[in-house]
Amino acid sequence: MPAKRTPETPEGSAPPAAEKEPPPVGETTASATRRGDRAAGTAGSDAGTAGSATVTAAWTSGSAVGSAAEREVPAEAVTPLIRGIAVLRELTEAGGTLSLSGLERASGLARSTVDRITATLARMGYVRFDGRDVHLSPRLMELGNAYMSALRLPALLSPHADALADELDESVSLAVADRDGIRFIHQTTRRRAMSLSFRIGDLLPAERTAPGPLFATQWTAADWQRWRERRAADPRDLSFTAVPPRTYEGDAEGDETFVHRTREASTHGWSLDDQLIEPGLVAISVPVRSPGPGGRIASVASVVSHTSRHTARDLRTTLLPRLRSAVRAMERELHTAPPPEPGPPPSDLALWTGASKQQLGREFIESLARGLTVLTAFGEGRPELTLTEVSRATGLARATARRALITYEHLDLVAATGRTFTLTPRVLALGFPPLSRTSLPEIAQPHLADLTSRIHESTSLAVLSESGEEIQYTARVATARVMSVNITVGTRLPAYATALGRVLLADASGDTLPSASLRAFTPHTITDERTLAEALTSVRAQGYALVDEELEEGLRSIAVPIRDGSGRVVAALNTAMHASRRTPRECVTDLVPELTATAARIQTDLHTAARFTHVPLT
Repeated sequence: MPAKRTPETPEGSAPPAAEKEPPPVGETTASATRRGDRAAGTAGSDAGTAGSATVTAAWTSGSAVGSAAEREVPAEAVTPLIRGIAVLRELTEAGGTLSLSGLERASGLARSTVDRITATLARMGYVRFDGRDVHLSPRLMELGNAYMSALRLPALLSPHADALADELDESVSLAVADRDGIRFIHQTTRRRAMSLSFRIGDLLPAERTAPGPLFATQWTAADWQRWRERRAADPRDLSFTAVPPRTYEGDAEGDETFVHRTREASTHGWSLDDQLIEPGLVAISVPVRSPGPGGRIASVASVVSHTSRHTARDLRTTLLPRLRSAVRAMERELHTAPPPEPGPPPSDLALWTGASKQQLGREFIESLARGLTVLTAFGEGRPELTLTEVSRATGLARATARRALITYEHLDLVAATGRTFTLTPRVLALGFPPLSRTSLPEIAQPHLADLTSRIHESTSLAVLSESGEEIQYTARVATARVMSVNITVGTRLPAYATALGRVLLADASGDTLPSASLRAFTPHTITDERTLAEALTSVRAQGYALVDEELEEGLRSIAVPIRDGSGRVVAALNTAMHASRRTPRECVTDLVPELTATAARIQTDLHTAARFTHVPLT
C-alpha cells in the first residue's frame, strides 16, 4: 500500500471543495467528451462545480457522451463520491494510468482534491502510486465483480461460450445492453497474430455491432430518441474509446440502416456485423433469452471472425446453426440453474472507514470510501437489495447508504425498481476494461518492489515450463547492491535445482519428478531421485523451499508458492542472495514470513482479477 501522501495545500487553508455540499442546481456546466481529451472546467479551479459537471456529463446520457441538457444533481447526492467516480472514470479512459497533473487536467478538479481522492482510493487498494503516476489496482475489480456476480450470466453461460469457441476455433463473446450501447461480459479469444482486442467491460455503440440490433428490438420510443440524440451529439463515435472513430460523420441514411437492421433482427432472430467496426471484422449474434413470460433478451452470444477466414455469408450458412445450438444450451442452463446461495456480504466496512479516517485524518475522504463500499453489498444471491439490506450488509447508517444509492442512481450505476436497487452494467466502466487484461507478472510487480524495499534483497516470480523441467522467470525486482543475483525476466533454469522450481514441482504432480537427468551443478546438488522426492515432500509440508548452493556455489535461495482460487500452485515467489548474508536459519526466521505475507497479497489480487477474467501467467 502506498505511503501516506501529503496534500499540497498550505497548512491552515480552507478545506477543499470535496467536502462541501453539492453545488446549487444550475451551477454545473456541460463538458466536452473526446477521445484522449476529456478536459472539463479549468485545471486547478474550484472543484465545487467542475468536478460534478464532468462526471455528470459523462454518465447521465445514453452513452459516454455528455448531453447538452444535463440532469439536475439531486440535492442529497454525495459530491465527494461523484468526484471519486470521475477520477476512476478518467483513469479507466486513459488505460489505467495517469499522472496526478494529468488527472487534474482531465477531471477539472483542484489538485488538492485530486490528491485527497487518490490517497483515499490508495487506502482502499483501488489505486497505487508510482512516483507521480496513479495506476489502477486489481482490487478495484471487486466493484465489477459485484455486478458480474449479481448478474450470474458470466458464471452460467461462459462454459458454453468457451466450448463453442473450441468447437469453431473462433472467438466467442457474450454481451449485455447498456442503454444504447453494449458491454462485453465474457470473451473467449483465439490466439492468432490477428485477434480481437475488445476487453470485458468495453462499451461499444449499438449500431456498429452485431448484438446492437437484437437489443434494439426491445427499445422503447424514449430509447430510440436517446439514441438519435447521442448520434447527433457524437456522429463519429469519439466517446467510444474501444472502437476506432468513424472516418465520416453519421447521417440520416446511416441511422435508417440501423433501424432496418433492427427490423431484420426482429424477423430473423439473429444479427450480423459485416465490417461495421473496422475492415475485415465480421460477427454474427443470437439472443439468449431469460426464463419467464416474454423471454426478454438477457444476453447476446456472438461468434467473431475475420474476412480472411469467413465472409459474412459464411457466418450465416456455416456457423449460425452451431451458434444457435449453443444458445439453446445456454437458455436451458438459465431455466434449470438453481437459485444461488447468497455469499457472505462485506463486513465491518463502516468500522474500517472510520479507523482509516482516524489514521489518515483529512487526507481520507470517508464519504467517498463509504459510498464505494455500497457497490460491494451486491453479489451472488444478492442481485436486488433494499435500502435496509444495503445498510445491514455494509454496516453503514441508513442515511449514509441512502445518499450513496441516490448518487449512484443519478450516475446510472444503480437502477431502482420499487423498493429495491440493482447494479447496472455501467459499473464495469470503473476500471474493469484495462484491468481485465492484467497478467500475473503485472499483478506481482508492485508487490515484489515493496518486498525488495523491506528485505533489501532481490525478489522474483517464476512459473513452471510446459515440460515441467524448467522454471521461467516472469517478474523480478533487483536490489541495489554491489554484489547481487543477476537474473533477467525470461531466464530459464532447471526446476529441480532451484527453490522456485521445487515449490512448483511439489504441487505440480505429486511425487512425479522431471524426466531429465538430475545432473550436478555443484557438490551440493541433489541428483538422487529418492532424495529429491523426499525434499519435495518436505516442501509440501512446510510451505516453502530452501535451496542452499545447489545451483551455484555461494547462492542461497528461498521460495514460497502463489496459489490460484482453486488452491493450485501457479507460480512461486523467491528471494536469493549470497550465502554470506544470511544463514539458512535466518532465511527461514527472517524471510519466510515476509515472503508468505507478500504471496498472500499477490494471491488476493490474483483471485479478484481472475474471478471473471483469464489472467495470463506470463
